[in-house]
Amino acid sequence: TGALLPGEQPHTIECRDVEFQYGDGAEFALRGLNLTIRPGERIAVAGENGSGKTTFIKLLCRLYDAAAGEILLDGKNIRDYDQAEYQKLFSVVFQDFQIFSLPLGENVAASAAVDGAKARACLEQVGFGLRCEKLPHGLETYLYRDCSEDGVEISGGEAQKLALARALYKDAPFIILDEPTAALDPIAEFALYSRFNELVGDKTAIYISHRLSSCRFCDKVAVFERGRLTQFGTHEELVRDEQGKYFALWNAQAKYYV
Repeated sequence: TGALLPGEQPHTIECRDVEFQYGDGAEFALRGLNLTIRPGERIAVAGENGSGKTTFIKLLCRLYDAAAGEILLDGKNIRDYDQAEYQKLFSVVFQDFQIFSLPLGENVAASAAVDGAKARACLEQVGFGLRCEKLPHGLETYLYRDCSEDGVEISGGEAQKLALARALYKDAPFIILDEPTAALDPIAEFALYSRFNELVGDKTAIYISHRLSSCRFCDKVAVFERGRLTQFGTHEELVRDEQGKYFALWNAQAKYYV
């Protein structure tokens, strides 16, 4: 069944020579990954589509196991922990998140048991508080009309806020956002990430975006190319390296951030 997690403490995750491929004979999605994430750090993950960013997150969350190498939590291989207990450490919003045809509160709590005060606080924090107050049944209001004739339709932007509120509600020590804001324009994405970054507090946060607006307020940026981690440093360091991939990506998008 695996060991129990260590008690309440700041956690460090380390990847050592991690490799992964989707099936025998497939090209490696990740190769030779070495990376340490320290407690409370903000890490931005950058790279073009197919560079290995989401694969990295799925391995970190143990949705897959590494084909080679190891991932350590506080010095112990994550395979040695109980998988369900280990996954409680992560609040993740993937790019293809789902909002369900259930009451608002259950969507935020991801459970039939809802702490109303906590759910309302999380909705307030992501900018959905006023909308919640105006709903006919508050947290009991059904979303969409699949299960209730008086269900409420919400926009794509509102759905993104609910996904972020769900991540806050779980209150896990690691928060990961994997391009959940891809539908937003770059300026709106930067504003949302900036506010969310404040809400994260002392938790460890990992932000993935093919746009680089999230990188400027992070402690470090990890740049992936064709399954390899090719750069790791601060935004200021990487943007000065004119031979690096980050410099090319940043300057291709600079008009959005001036």
